[in-house]
Amino acid sequence: MEKVQWKVEGMDCTTCALNIHKYLEKKGMKNVKVNFATGDVIFDASEGFEKEKISSGINGLGYVVLNDELTDTNNTKSSIFKNFLSTHLRRFWFCLPFTFLLILPMIPGVHLHWLMNHWVQLGLTIPVYIVGMNFYGRSAWKSIRNGMPNMNVLIAIGSTAAFIYSLYGSLTGQAEQYMFYETAAAIITLVFLGNYLEDASVASTQRELNKMAKSQKVMANMIAFDDEHKEQIFPIENSQLRVGDLILIKSGEQVPIDCKILWGDVHVNEAIITGESAPVHKSKKDKLIGGSVISDGSVKAQVTAVGNDTVLSGIINMVKQAQGEKPPIQHLADKISAVFIPVVLVIAALTLTISWLVLKDFTPALMRSIAVLVIACPCAMGLATPAAIAVGLGRAAKNGILFRNATSLETFKDIRQVVFDKTGTLTTGNFIISDFGFSAGDEVEFKKIVYSLEKYSNHPIAKSITEKWKSKDEIRWDKIEEVKGLGMKAIDKENNTWWAGSMKTINKQTVVDEHNIYITKNDELIGWIDLHDEIRPEAKAVINYLHSKNIITILLSGDRIDKCNQIAAELGIDTVIAEQTPEEKLAKVAALNKMMPTAMVGDGINDAPALAKATVGVSMNDASQIALESAQVVLMNHGLKNLPTALGLGKHTYITIKQNLFWAFAYNIVAIPVAAFGFLTPAFGALVMAFSDVVLAINSVRLFIKKVV
Repeated sequence: MEKVQWKVEGMDCTTCALNIHKYLEKKGMKNVKVNFATGDVIFDASEGFEKEKISSGINGLGYVVLNDELTDTNNTKSSIFKNFLSTHLRRFWFCLPFTFLLILPMIPGVHLHWLMNHWVQLGLTIPVYIVGMNFYGRSAWKSIRNGMPNMNVLIAIGSTAAFIYSLYGSLTGQAEQYMFYETAAAIITLVFLGNYLEDASVASTQRELNKMAKSQKVMANMIAFDDEHKEQIFPIENSQLRVGDLILIKSGEQVPIDCKILWGDVHVNEAIITGESAPVHKSKKDKLIGGSVISDGSVKAQVTAVGNDTVLSGIINMVKQAQGEKPPIQHLADKISAVFIPVVLVIAALTLTISWLVLKDFTPALMRSIAVLVIACPCAMGLATPAAIAVGLGRAAKNGILFRNATSLETFKDIRQVVFDKTGTLTTGNFIISDFGFSAGDEVEFKKIVYSLEKYSNHPIAKSITEKWKSKDEIRWDKIEEVKGLGMKAIDKENNTWWAGSMKTINKQTVVDEHNIYITKNDELIGWIDLHDEIRPEAKAVINYLHSKNIITILLSGDRIDKCNQIAAELGIDTVIAEQTPEEKLAKVAALNKMMPTAMVGDGINDAPALAKATVGVSMNDASQIALESAQVVLMNHGLKNLPTALGLGKHTYITIKQNLFWAFAYNIVAIPVAAFGFLTPAFGALVMAFSDVVLAINSVRLFIKKVV
């Protein structure tokens, strides 16, 4: 399957997103995610699918795919609307002078009688009406034609009713009784203003993601060699770099792309990725992340990843996909939004009919009906969740917390217990060999055997041993594998079976269970290793925070009970479950989940099943790849310290969503009857509707500065 990510213009509400979502699913696309607030449309398509055909179909729904190679074929608008009047702000500024002149005579003390001439007012209204119908009318017609009316139907009908009613008066010589040209123009102009304000407000919710995106395009110093093999430096845009290219990065410069240091050492500010502003020291063979900044020193490095394979691109794409997800709380709003437009049309029709019968006058009845149409705001219901989710995910990304989906962000509010793995999670993953022993061969030979076994493991213990006992004269195995929960198993060329693993790898031998790793050859013990692991400095504060929120803490590990008890006592963890295989860990987490919502924090291969099973799986970013893929939340830069922030953001994002939905429903429940009873003019109703979305966006943006821990 091919992952497709498009930017689509013209979506104004949840109904628009539902239109595109249903169309893509109908065409066989999988995992469709549509975010009307950001314009992002993401889906999985089979290899070689017809991009032009699908994008043309989206265009037929009333929207425009903005990808460079598709824009020209899809955008059929005339050049004036395509260029000069291509944004809501430009449309607003175009319409404003005409609308201002239409409203000017109504201002007390202004005596411009020539502006009251109905033919002058018609002439001033026509340009505004044409621009309005080119956008709202076109979109409304296409949505009706496809059986999914959007909010532009309400705007188009309201402004058209006022315009046609006034035009009828002009053509029949009854202009004084029928002149509401300013209403038609004001509705269009003010809704353009509201759409612009909404776009600007929504854009502000994306600011952290936009910062990351901007940092992707920079210049790089590429190293090349001339005919005499002399080094030359060429400035080049980072998008033109390829894996394997050599680059020079100097003090104060941004790392242009993911790379590995070949020469030199530097201090790097990785705040854009990890949220940690303190410079990190990097030297030969260390990796640099594109987007980070060299605060001191210079290096020569080799490009290791480009395009969508870079860490920064992965983060941006992960956040965008998460923003396209719909958390459970949004489903109610979606169901209501799907029927909202038809219901409002029915209410407007009833308002017109009943008001006409009661008031015995068509004009005020029509104005009430138009006010109902333009004050109704389905956008508010649709924007309530995406705006809050966008801010929550953006702030999380800034702080080095990545959510794979919006559901996990919301689910954090229910977490009542947190299960921790030990090694690499509560501890740093840096181990010190405190003691070792062997019964065969010499020390050099023993270390060579251990290194040859452990170099193929990603476990933190194995990495610590291989760094300390690195050997060039290693054993070449016929077969070697990592057995989950046990250790490394190898077969040499003489068909001997070797193990480097836990006590469980020793078959019923009378050995005291007091060492970390046992080395066996054909089930015969030949040596052991003891290591001491270092507790993360932030672990105690994290456990204390969880206890302050009445969250139960559990240590779930494959390590020995005495070592687990020692760490649990030092950190104050409530419960210890030790000496567990991956299968047993999975069963324990499943049982804990049944008791209450549970988060699991881990980083190893043996944690992957349990991470996937937990209500929310949380992984460290330096974890094994399978653990990263199994987790719904990733903490960057050894970020256990960010766990309280992740929990707090989940809780407060949910609170913000509830506040937004309350406002959206309350606004419509109050505003529509107020308009129906004639307490609002259509123009004022359009203005109030325009600002209703801004209120939601402002409330969502508060999440950027709100205290969540």
